[in-house]
Amino acid sequence: MLPIEIQKQPAVERDLAVTVVIPVKNEERNLPRCLSALLRFQEIIVVDSGSTDRTQEIAASAGARVIDFQWNGRFPKKRNWILIHHRPNCEWVLFIDADEVLDDAFCNELARILGSTAHSGFWLNYTNYFLGRKLRHGLPQKKLALLKVGRGLYERVDEDSWSSLDMEVHEHPVVEGTVGEIKVPIEHNDFRGLEKFIERHVDYARWEARRYANLGERSPHESSPLTARQRFKYRNITKAWYPLFYFIYTYIYKAGFLDGGPGFSYAFYKMWYFHTIRLLIIEAAKERR
Repeated sequence: MLPIEIQKQPAVERDLAVTVVIPVKNEERNLPRCLSALLRFQEIIVVDSGSTDRTQEIAASAGARVIDFQWNGRFPKKRNWILIHHRPNCEWVLFIDADEVLDDAFCNELARILGSTAHSGFWLNYTNYFLGRKLRHGLPQKKLALLKVGRGLYERVDEDSWSSLDMEVHEHPVVEGTVGEIKVPIEHNDFRGLEKFIERHVDYARWEARRYANLGERSPHESSPLTARQRFKYRNITKAWYPLFYFIYTYIYKAGFLDGGPGFSYAFYKMWYFHTIRLLIIEAAKERR
């Protein structure tokens, strides 16, 4: 059992002029490790969606600014809401999840790059853990999660309570200006277990199926462009071969099999995830007919 208390740390110079925003709900298990690695950042904001555990208490004890968020089912969701209504104090904003940990190597690289960059955003790389094991192979995870304040928002998807997801997950930031990449990875390790992983991906699948239908309806309010990866996904997500293609690509071509049992299980659950999206889309189309 992991401790859920923040240990007192020695004073550290907050040399990183970056606002870290952590969207949360009931994250008392993951949050202490995440917060304890943020001592060099000048501002930390925890955006909470009505946690019923000790999440807010833990955040406040670590010196983070806690902001309550209540979603009405429409735009904006949690990350855009912060950017629009609670402008960060620093020039840069870094969005991380409570199960992500920034080490000294990442912070040093961040300090080096931000001191001279002309970019408006950065792609970040992640080291994933699954079933207690570090995944060294398979499809690497990347997110565009470091933005210059005022130069971008997450893409607008006008939805009407499609799911319980009150935070941007599959929506990508739309950035004015060029985008770079930070190679030093961030640790992504959720200690809440397999059940939470499956629950999340059921919610993600419901959202993806509804988004697919929305794209087909060509809503005039859909204002943001799709990335190349999104276009490939939505062009092929209803095809029977797509889930198996993803499994073969990640598990065989990207050598996920070298991660042993956890590598197989991770690729398998991702295949199941895309298969579930496909079936939800097919089912919804039948109901409409």
